[in-house]
Amino acid sequence: MFSEEYIQQIQDCFPVVYPTSTLPALGVRPQKIGLDRLFKLKERDDLKVVSIAVANTEQMKQFVQIPDYLGKFLDLFPTGSITCILKSINEFDSRIGGESIAIRIVGHPIARDLLLKVGPLTATSANISGLETLYSCDEAAKALGLSKNNSLDVTCKGGKPSTLIRCPVFLSSSGVHKPEIVREGIVSNDEVMSKWKLLI
Repeated sequence: MFSEEYIQQIQDCFPVVYPTSTLPALGVRPQKIGLDRLFKLKERDDLKVVSIAVANTEQMKQFVQIPDYLGKFLDLFPTGSITCILKSINEFDSRIGGESIAIRIVGHPIARDLLLKVGPLTATSANISGLETLYSCDEAAKALGLSKNNSLDVTCKGGKPSTLIRCPVFLSSSGVHKPEIVREGIVSNDEVMSKWKLLI
C-alpha cells in the first residue's frame, strides 16, 4: 500500500496526501521544517492552525493531556467523527495550536495504518487555501504540484467534516464543565450534548 518513496517523503518532512473518511488530507510531520513546507504549499496564513491526526490514544499522548473521561466519550461516536481541542503537554509550534491542539483519531483504515507506521501527521485539507477540494488523493496532489510519490491512489467518499469540540479538563456532576462545539460537522450539536449527559 505504501511505497518506499512515499514513506521516505514523510520521513524527510515533505507533505503527502492521504485519505480520510471524507476528503484527502495533507499530512506532514508536525515539525518546523515540515510545517514551513506545508503552509507554503497551501499558501496558508500562519495564523490558521492545522489539526493533528493520530492512530490511537497512545499517539495522542505525545501532544495533549487526555482527560479521564475522553476514551468513554469518544467511544460513543464513530471513530474519526470527532476532533478534540485539548491542552497540550508542552507549548508546540503555534501553527498546530501552541498550548491548545486540535487532534483526531482517524477512522479511515488506510490512514490508521499509515499513522501506525510513521506516527502522527497534520490533517489539513489537501488543497490550496480557498480553492476547490478534490476527492481523489492523486488529483489533489497534482493540483498542489506534488508528484505521485507524495500521494496514494485512493478516492475519498466526501461528506461533512468531523465535529470540532473544545473539551473541558474535568467532568463534573454539576454540569458546569461542558464541551464547546466549535464547528458542527458529521455529528450534530444535539447529539454531542445528549451523549455528554450519559457521562455525568
